[in-house]
Amino acid sequence: MNSRILAAAFLAAFTLSAFGQTAPDRPKITGISHLAVYTSNPAATDHYYKDIIGATKESDPEDPNGVRYAVSPTQFIEVLPLPAGAGINRMDHTAWNTVDAERMRTYLAAKGWKTPARVTKGSDGSRWFEVLDPEGNKVQFVQPSTTVKVDAPNAVGHHIMHVGFLVKDRAKEDTFYRDLLGFRPYWYGGMIDTRVDWVSQQTPDSHDWLEYMLVAEPAKVTQHTLGVLDHFSIGEVSVFDTFKVLEASNRLGANHDAAPKIGKDGKGQLNLYDPDGTRVELMNFHATETPCCSSFTAEDPAE
Repeated sequence: MNSRILAAAFLAAFTLSAFGQTAPDRPKITGISHLAVYTSNPAATDHYYKDIIGATKESDPEDPNGVRYAVSPTQFIEVLPLPAGAGINRMDHTAWNTVDAERMRTYLAAKGWKTPARVTKGSDGSRWFEVLDPEGNKVQFVQPSTTVKVDAPNAVGHHIMHVGFLVKDRAKEDTFYRDLLGFRPYWYGGMIDTRVDWVSQQTPDSHDWLEYMLVAEPAKVTQHTLGVLDHFSIGEVSVFDTFKVLEASNRLGANHDAAPKIGKDGKGQLNLYDPDGTRVELMNFHATETPCCSSFTAEDPAE
């Protein structure tokens, strides 16, 4: 009898131990790493991100055919050649920084999410892996290099504080970003106060955020509209002052808003567009007017 009790106790302890090993805690998600976009005109895109945005051009440890345009040591825009069959799409993936890429991969795998067998290590010392979200969007988790130095004195800003993309089913996407990854509500609103077009949620361990861009008829979206929806935002103390500097130095580019404005969230904003139509939204860190539709439920990002 005693031997049976001991065997049962051993089995229970082994089961608990195995469960603990297959269900690790989620490592911290410390903010946005980058947005990867396609280009059909590399020379024009190079001019745009170097001379208009003012980012520093770097080689791409992930893809030898790609280029990085960095605004800080841990944030950049990755530009890739336009692949055959891309259609109207100009976004390849979003990417989030984490303190431990392998632990994040193990965490997602333990939760039943399809992951690669291992992380990839870059020549710069970074580590990353890629998964698909519920709507098939590619998402990367990056453990950034601790040795990379970036000097981008002419950048329009040094903090990519949000990325956004087309979302067809908000509840479906929530199962990944909110339920599994722990993203937290920040703000929601719409062009009409009674309609929700944008849903912002911050990462669990920073104030950077992801913005769901909701549309009534996704199948009717054009390349121009998709470029508006699939975007990234650089934080500004004052977009109105930044606009003056860009205008005076002839750095606004070919396609941009005529002037800054106050958005529905009460923050100043100015939209610029790269040669393939991807929107770069310069946005104030803080609201200067009362937002429509909902209140902010978390602190704003800081410079």
